[in-house]
Amino acid sequence: MRTLVIGTAGHIDHGKSALVRAVTGIDPDRLKEEQERGITIDLGFAHYRQDHETVLSFVDVPGHERFVKNMLAGVSGIHAVLLVVAADESVMPQTREHFDICKLLHVEAGVIALTKCDLVDEEMIELARLEVRELVAGSFLSEASIVPVSAHTGSGIPELCSALGDLTAKVSSTTTGTAVRLPIDRVFSVKGFGTVVTGTLVSGEISMETDLELLPSDRKIKVRGIQVHGEKETLVKAGQRVALNLGGLDLSDVTRGDALTQPSCFDLTHRIDAVLELLPSAKPLRQGTRIRFHHGTSETLGRVTVVGSSSRIDTFTNDAKRASKSMAQVMPGARAYVRLNLEAPTVLTRGDRFILRAYSPSVTIAGGMVLDPQVPRSAVRTESAWKRFQRLDPSYQDNAKKIQLDEAILVMLEEQSVVGLNSKTLVSRAGVSPDNVEAVMLELVSFGHAVRVAEAVVSTGVLRDVKQILLEILKEFHLLEPLSEGLPREEARERLFGRRKLPLFDLLLSELVEGGLITAKDRLALTGHRVSLSSDESEAQSAIEQTYFKAGLKPPDRGSLHSITKLDEEATDRITDLMVRKKVLIKVETLLFHALNLERLKKEVKALKQGRSDNLQDEIKLDVTTFKERYEITRKFAIPLLGYLDRERITRRVGDFRIVI
Repeated sequence: MRTLVIGTAGHIDHGKSALVRAVTGIDPDRLKEEQERGITIDLGFAHYRQDHETVLSFVDVPGHERFVKNMLAGVSGIHAVLLVVAADESVMPQTREHFDICKLLHVEAGVIALTKCDLVDEEMIELARLEVRELVAGSFLSEASIVPVSAHTGSGIPELCSALGDLTAKVSSTTTGTAVRLPIDRVFSVKGFGTVVTGTLVSGEISMETDLELLPSDRKIKVRGIQVHGEKETLVKAGQRVALNLGGLDLSDVTRGDALTQPSCFDLTHRIDAVLELLPSAKPLRQGTRIRFHHGTSETLGRVTVVGSSSRIDTFTNDAKRASKSMAQVMPGARAYVRLNLEAPTVLTRGDRFILRAYSPSVTIAGGMVLDPQVPRSAVRTESAWKRFQRLDPSYQDNAKKIQLDEAILVMLEEQSVVGLNSKTLVSRAGVSPDNVEAVMLELVSFGHAVRVAEAVVSTGVLRDVKQILLEILKEFHLLEPLSEGLPREEARERLFGRRKLPLFDLLLSELVEGGLITAKDRLALTGHRVSLSSDESEAQSAIEQTYFKAGLKPPDRGSLHSITKLDEEATDRITDLMVRKKVLIKVETLLFHALNLERLKKEVKALKQGRSDNLQDEIKLDVTTFKERYEITRKFAIPLLGYLDRERITRRVGDFRIVI
């Protein structure tokens, strides 16, 4: 069964609530004050079963100008509008503001009801009809039915119900495959059950025991009960009005404007890039203007940074004075790119619609669409920034290129740089359905825009650039360190990515090795790199090697080598390190030994056991004293060498002795 959510719109006391009551038999004015004063203050709700396949769910909004923010909370989740105009007063100020809001939110369809027709004659009804047609000319309601009705007598109610039922064919179906998001418009407590929230399910599906996330408080919530129009349900889908009984949540923990979302699918944001339409009746929107930002059921304050007109005309010109003026404000009736800096965290994704109202006086001035909800810090009042906005703007994507991917995803892919786009970013920032994430990633790869790296995709351009950066790093390193076999692997990673352990590093090394450009083991080097020594350095290397070889098991102190090489200490150390890396010299604790001397030592100790002619069951034991005397060395050398023999599995320590294995 399909649910069509219809919001009322119109001036105060034009009979919106009475009309909803006449259609549904349900009084949407639930507050005692509303019933006593005869005006709607907050949102009201009612429903009407049109037939076996369609339910009309009404959100009745207040008409008084003081309660427009409540109206905005109600109209955000509607599929169509019931524009109510009293025949005895015709079009009034709040009629115009409510209608402007519906236009700015891109509501798709609606019906117009001329109420209180029992109080006027046919001439007045016709006059009101003409004024309404003039109001809606050229809009989504230009061809809408105008139905004269009287909630008091019931005249025209059947015709109105029929016209409302026809709206189902004019309204797009809501997709259920996207991530769950429910903006909360009402919170109350039911004795014996606990906290209950209501709202229009914008996207996704919710079933019993579903785990959800309450934002912005980031609380984990479990659904304990579901109702739709007073009836228990086990599953609700996008587009339905729903009441949820939530477990583990007090009434004080949640408020209107909060959102229930699918865990790990949405991020909070304070800064967004957007395209907006300024009403023709509004004043110019200037740089830095403070505004009221309405989205879903939430309201927050913010400030506007004007990027420029969405049309290239006057945005960037050779006339600096003219260009500066066009970038400093948005003119009435214009469409422009802006960055909005919000004062409170908000749940937004690409494609969301919003309304801007002036900070004071609170009047509706503009509406728009989110282009990027998670904006990188960057300059915005530049030509390159403007070009970025146009790439994000779906109105300007070049159909001639036959782009199957949203151009905005390509922008975000580039901006994510070495981190890449993962599933959460695609859902929360690009507005991709979780069910469609894998398909989008595969498409990015198949079109050559990205490569797959673990659970994300990284731009092929970024990968190419990082490869080039690494090659330049290695080239510079070889020039500065000609005696080094290469840059240590982890040092290369840190130079590229800082402390981040990104899987992209392993991929780029693999591709560079396969391409024959580098060698990559513990150290990275360009393929053609060879350690090169000057004649003085070669002589120094030979001198060091001879010194250590002749010293046997009593090697010299490393700090004294520069007196042998006739080079400075730094150069001597580089040569010595090179010999260690080549395993000509072996480091044993703090000492260096020639590799051949250590090999000879291992053979001699092994031979102690092999040369025994007596009982082979007896163990060959060595202690420190015996070892010192045998090789005529001091304890300074004996202790490290015995430890070395243990590590090489030539001996095994047992107490104060070593047993030859």
